[in-house]
Amino acid sequence: MWSINPDRTAHLVIDMQKDFVEEGRPMEVPMARQRLPWMKELVTNSCELGIPVIYTQHVLLDSFDVSPLETAIQPHLKTSGMRSGTDGIEIIDDLKPAEEDVIIRKHRYDAFHNTQLESVLNTIRGYRGIDTLLITGTLTEVCCDSTARSGFMRDYRIVFASESTGALTASAQEATEAAMAKFFGRVLTNSQILNETAGGQA
Repeated sequence: MWSINPDRTAHLVIDMQKDFVEEGRPMEVPMARQRLPWMKELVTNSCELGIPVIYTQHVLLDSFDVSPLETAIQPHLKTSGMRSGTDGIEIIDDLKPAEEDVIIRKHRYDAFHNTQLESVLNTIRGYRGIDTLLITGTLTEVCCDSTARSGFMRDYRIVFASESTGALTASAQEATEAAMAKFFGRVLTNSQILNETAGGQA
């Protein structure tokens, strides 16, 4: 089994936006809020090691229904939640991106779908310098899962942070972690990630 090489790793912070994290917001995920200290720990570690931190924002539009199958399943999203031009799409203050961090806007669960993410990953550490993705954020079972699987299909090594991803339910978290560990990558605790990145071995 491969180990994490910080020099070839990018850290994806998936959809840690106000509409997902803050209490009372349209898409509130309490687990994402509860796990903020662990997420911050990994972001701090990545910054200290020079691992690129890339944030995603899930964005819907008022002008037209840019994600019609998503809103068909969740009709309330036709009128509220993650709207372009509102503060709800902004990354929460506790994880506020640095000026040099990349923010990827997306309209689908998968952060690779019709976005600049793959081009960024192919160049942010020199030509194809990234081969490993550290996945953190929310929702574990939706956008984190979809992005991790899509990265795997593109031959990226996937590190799925078990304590730094947040699902709607404990059972959804457990099921996603089980599938990730069996088929798509490595599911690691914060301590395991911190220890392995400190070693800096490929």
